Amino acid sequence: MWKKLPRKSRFTYRSRSVSAALFLMPSLTGVFFFVLIPSADMGKRSFQTAVTGEFNGIENYHAVFSNQAFQLAVSNTLKLIVVGLPLLLAASLLISLAVYQLDWVQAVKSAYLFPMAIPTATVVLIWKMLFHSNGLFNAGLGAVGLKPVDWLGSSASFWVLVISYIWKNLGYTIVLWLAGLNSVAEELKEAARVDGATEAECFIYVIFPGLKPVLYTITILSFLNSFKVFREAYLVAGAYPQRNMYLLQHLFNNWFTNLEIDKMAAAAVCITAVFVVFVVLLQRMWEVQDE
Repeated sequence: MWKKLPRKSRFTYRSRSVSAALFLMPSLTGVFFFVLIPSADMGKRSFQTAVTGEFNGIENYHAVFSNQAFQLAVSNTLKLIVVGLPLLLAASLLISLAVYQLDWVQAVKSAYLFPMAIPTATVVLIWKMLFHSNGLFNAGLGAVGLKPVDWLGSSASFWVLVISYIWKNLGYTIVLWLAGLNSVAEELKEAARVDGATEAECFIYVIFPGLKPVLYTITILSFLNSFKVFREAYLVAGAYPQRNMYLLQHLFNNWFTNLEIDKMAAAAVCITAVFVVFVVLLQRMWEVQDE
């Protein structure tokens, strides 16, 4: 390859390669020291005892999978993803389609990002005002003659998680949908309308196929953000909330408090594997649809 390139071109190619390597070096160094090494140490600790560091095979994994708290946390976390993720995607897409045609859509974008700028302590205070036994939601139910709901002490606590998750991520997801809508060529939509396509047909056959790349990104980000609802849940209901509100992050927090590092490492390895499998399968599904 070098023989086919002029001397000046080889020098330019090498200069660009060195510049790219120097540009990536700080990030790669950070990834190596703060991601790869801790991950390798986590994998090693998952096969060792917490105190003595002795090798104990798969005993940590057996202890994790037989732990009822782990089973409950996994069940609630999966339930939150299965329920909350489709609701978030559908609601944000519908709202983005509604506001896309507005002239002041740029101002709407800024307003939708407002929930991400609110401090967690403020969100927790609002949540307590809304979901307390004497809060605003129960006051509204009483006003229409319905019985109050124990939002934080019954199975309804799960919907507190769902509402918190959707509210916190709705605006950010809408902005991503709007970016995807802007990438769809207006000429294609106009051509479909000229050919007699209805608005529904235009969305199904023209707009939605153009949104598939951003849909992949939004799905991955929303999936990861579903694990960040823990802060509000923890500050509202504490380390041991009602069982329908008990998430994996509660479990990890309690294990860390008790210094059960061996269980934490084994569970972290399993969850990381699930993350990787989910992302790979989702990417493969997108590739198959594009073929």
